[in-house]
Amino acid sequence: MSASAHVDTFCRDHLPPEADWPELVFDLPGLRYPEKLNCAVELVDAVVERLGPDRPCLLAPGARPWTYGDVRRVTNQIAAVLVEDCGIVPGNRVLLRGPNNPWLAACWLGVLKAGAVAVTTMPLLRSGELATIAEIAAIDFALCDARFTDDLRAAGIPGLRMVEFAGDEFAGEAGLTSAVERKSGEFTPVATAADDVAMLAFTSGTTGRPKATMHFHRDVLANADTFSALVLRPEPDDLFTGTPPLAFTFGLGGLVVFPLRAGASTLLVEKATPDELAQLIADYRVSVCFTAPTAYRAMLASGAVDRLSTLRRAVSAGEHLPAGTWQAFRDSTGIRMIDGIGSTEMLHIFIASADDDIRPGSTGRAVPGYVAAVVDEHGTPLPPGAVGRLAVKGPTGCRYLADARQHQYVQGGWNITGDTFVMDEDGYFWFQARSDDMIVSSGYNISGPEVEEALLAHPDVAECGVVGLPDEARGQLVTAFVVLHDAVPTDDGEARQLQDFVKRRIAPYKYPRRIVFVTELPKTATGKLQRFRLREQPAAAGA
Repeated sequence: MSASAHVDTFCRDHLPPEADWPELVFDLPGLRYPEKLNCAVELVDAVVERLGPDRPCLLAPGARPWTYGDVRRVTNQIAAVLVEDCGIVPGNRVLLRGPNNPWLAACWLGVLKAGAVAVTTMPLLRSGELATIAEIAAIDFALCDARFTDDLRAAGIPGLRMVEFAGDEFAGEAGLTSAVERKSGEFTPVATAADDVAMLAFTSGTTGRPKATMHFHRDVLANADTFSALVLRPEPDDLFTGTPPLAFTFGLGGLVVFPLRAGASTLLVEKATPDELAQLIADYRVSVCFTAPTAYRAMLASGAVDRLSTLRRAVSAGEHLPAGTWQAFRDSTGIRMIDGIGSTEMLHIFIASADDDIRPGSTGRAVPGYVAAVVDEHGTPLPPGAVGRLAVKGPTGCRYLADARQHQYVQGGWNITGDTFVMDEDGYFWFQARSDDMIVSSGYNISGPEVEEALLAHPDVAECGVVGLPDEARGQLVTAFVVLHDAVPTDDGEARQLQDFVKRRIAPYKYPRRIVFVTELPKTATGKLQRFRLREQPAAAGA
């Protein structure tokens, strides 16, 4: 590894041993990055030098657009506040909390310019979830949207210092927003190494304990220089938008990294229903959209097709895209939707196809720069047509922060994604199922055991099992099979009470949308819950 610019060496100290990394592939000339590389400089300052400062960059509904010159100035000011006022040194982790808006994106870029490590969290996370993230990442400093501070304060993070920003331009002044005005806008970004950790992205596994994936400065650019540059092919005049939070790497790439790498602009939306998203696309003449299949289906169902006429690219990921949804969208809009599969461990999409290369129903072929295969339980590649585990190699790869589950995801140099696929004779990959207990619902990854833990904290619940069952609208529906204590009524009121209880304990999107009351759960002879048997049960009666 290169000489690090990090003064705080926590991240490099907690990388897995290099022998446990996946094999990295840098076959494309565009992936040979210099030894010193700060990805925020490449995404902002380099664009200003190449295309000028007056191009629109970050937009928000009803707000004044930020140009690339504005973004360069504000990110420099944020970095100066972090270093000069807050004492942040290269390598410190900075937790970011807020919905998608220009201030959150600017904070992410400013943290990287300061040489620190960005840890972006979803605004829906509750105090317990935030406390766990802070513990794993050893966080004691946060930049938080002024409207989302309560749960962060309630998390009880030891020694936490927090600076607020006004993510909503109409919300008034907050600490960071006023502090930047005292800075000149001149700042020399830290000359980080290409393999210095730039960000920690958290993903939930089947145990419910989140894993921190570690991504270098070069990794952030590598996804832009592979999937975005070679499959999506954005243009400087494109305007991006979408719904995935920036805390999800799907959202971070599609709504910040990819447009800025191309010198394009992005419309950041804090919250939007599919119908509202369609209206924003029409109002702002958006040309590139990133969202889950659920939202595309909803836009079609709501009759919003006429508002999508400015789109030239629609990207779907986060859950399997059925061939019927792809064809209905093509028939209605003329757009050939780009399906893709990625993972937090790999940072973004590594299998996808566009235009004439698309085969409806298939996830696509390996993105240029990546290699993919279907392997058996021993890691041996299987022939076309055989069902097996998806395995991937490329310029990015899984590196968990001090987590023994590194050996589960990386095997024999491959990244084993936890998905079951079939590859055909032409190298197209066809999704079969998730091969672990992760529930993927409306593009969100939800850990069944985490939902079970929340339910079991309710005094009425004796036992429970949570699985994802097939659902046409959401892909999978979070379904809880619940055994209640004696004398507790199994009625709709009790179900709603349990749902509301879960929403208060963990992020609301994780709550069980269907609750089935049962008298017992299927178990092995040793008492272990058999989730596969729950998936086989019809869940209509008693729901």
